[in-house]
Amino acid sequence: MRRTVLEQFPAGGPRGSRPAEEFAAARRGEGMAAEVVMDLERDVFLVVVPRQPADLGR
Repeated sequence: MRRTVLEQFPAGGPRGSRPAEEFAAARRGEGMAAEVVMDLERDVFLVVVPRQPADLGR
């Protein structure tokens, strides 16, 4: 499945801080199917949404 990255956050944030999860929750509150995934190679959390059919041509 192809996904679009909305935002990325460093993995080394302060203990108890979850900015990627908070950002994704806010997007879900707006009706987006946002989720958080980890990019191990770059050591960042990505907030992603599934690509819409209209986005596939880009």
